[in-house]
Amino acid sequence: MVEIKTDNALETMREAGRVVANTLAAVRGTAAVGVRLRELDEAARAVLAAAGARSPFLGYRPPFAPTPFPAVICASVNDAVDHGIPGDYRLRDGDLVSIDCGAELDGWTGDAAVSFTVGTPRPADLELIAATKQALDAGIAAATVGHRIGDISHAISSVARRARCGMPTDFGGHGIGRRMHEDPHVPNHGRPGRGYPLRHGLTIAIEPMLMAGGQNAYRTDPDGWTLRTVDGSRAAHFEHTIAVTEDGPRILTLP
Repeated sequence: MVEIKTDNALETMREAGRVVANTLAAVRGTAAVGVRLRELDEAARAVLAAAGARSPFLGYRPPFAPTPFPAVICASVNDAVDHGIPGDYRLRDGDLVSIDCGAELDGWTGDAAVSFTVGTPRPADLELIAATKQALDAGIAAATVGHRIGDISHAISSVARRARCGMPTDFGGHGIGRRMHEDPHVPNHGRPGRGYPLRHGLTIAIEPMLMAGGQNAYRTDPDGWTLRTVDGSRAAHFEHTIAVTEDGPRILTLP
């Protein structure tokens, strides 16, 4: 069931989104060569606690997962596409890091992700990051009243095809509001003019994940969570929570 939010609800979601943005900024500011991924999670927990927010990631257990997620961020490095569990791995020069984070505040939720490099970047990684951000921007631009979910999906996949990147077909964006994952599903592949119609008050998380090797296949680590490219190529991930409005798409997870 899709819930259309009131304008007042959108304002509250904006506050949750602001917490997400601040958390991602703190994590990115902490990330450096030699820093453990666990330390990034600790930095995120501190921001959430200071804001009086809770994490929708911590303890989350979807049907595919063998255990509840043990952290407040997903920290995915290099060939990890998403859902990486932050542990004792120390960041190395040139690593490509993707951080996914959510926050629940006053009963409403925000969700966003960002990719960046640590130390000396590889040119190919910068190109992949730029293409993934472009895919997100294209998806957001298509999220206008009168369009459909398929228009967002098509915009994202068009950028991925031009960049010759693959995307995991089983994962994509989603509705969001009182819970982190709500209807409708927002695939990263789709046909324009198809799917759920976009109307004022619809809130969704748009999240392209591009894989440099060009394949759409992925594998899951023994931890049951971490998704990796099958060919070892690198991946990037961007996400924003947005509201469809009569004035155009409104990004709710900006600083």
